[in-house]
Amino acid sequence: MNTGYKNLEIQHGQGVAMLWLKRPDVRNAFDEIMIAELTQALRTLDADDAVRAVVLAGQGKAFCAGADLHWMKRMAAAGVEENHRDALALANMLQTLYTLSKPTVARVHGAAYAGGLGLIACCDIAVAALDTEFCVAEVKLGLAPATISPYLVRAIGERQARRFFLSAEVFSADDAYRLGLVHEIAPPQELDAAVKQMLGHLVKGGPKAQAATKELIRAVAGAPITPDLLADTARRIAGLRASDEGKAGLRSFSDKRPAPWTEALAGKPRKPAKKA
Repeated sequence: MNTGYKNLEIQHGQGVAMLWLKRPDVRNAFDEIMIAELTQALRTLDADDAVRAVVLAGQGKAFCAGADLHWMKRMAAAGVEENHRDALALANMLQTLYTLSKPTVARVHGAAYAGGLGLIACCDIAVAALDTEFCVAEVKLGLAPATISPYLVRAIGERQARRFFLSAEVFSADDAYRLGLVHEIAPPQELDAAVKQMLGHLVKGGPKAQAATKELIRAVAGAPITPDLLADTARRIAGLRASDEGKAGLRSFSDKRPAPWTEALAGKPRKPAKKA
């Protein structure tokens, strides 16, 4: 599907957008162009009501090898201010992925290095092939995993981050599963089936409820359980109960029939939204 992007390809079907990183010759390493395109594509998909979930995947032999070395060499020759602007663009792209209102799934295979792990950690759910290799490689280059650190530390915890950020050792899909970086692991030939099974669960949820749930998780994660937090959670569920989607979902459950948002997926063909 021609999307007008140089380094991305987007495929739509059954309420799911497959967002493919398309630089297989460099193992989908990203540069400033891919970062800008990812930011734009994610915002466009987020604004498209026909999209219920987004799968982030990589073409070729690897999911994502992190930053493109040629791009990094160019930035090494630049000043601090230019490097800051460049790094901020990457940080904003990661935040866009992390805060997307739609459920996001990382389809991981081959290798995920450095910034590639940041993409995984920013997705809600990650499914990886058993032969995938992972590495937080930045210190080997005299750098630090700065922009990905807020998400990766949340995913694997501070204690494990100390080990893998500092050692830059390669670890396996089994290790990634044990650390909580990925939720499911599957033989390579069964990876797509595992992703499809997960999507089958995701498209059953109410779109507005899922967006509200993502906001809820960010609000309560690590927060002390105070009267203010209790009041906030009560306000959130009260609003959802009184919403059109909440009422429709409860009626469908009571009547033992499919929810309207699942019926919509089996009905009319999608109408793609214009770019945001």
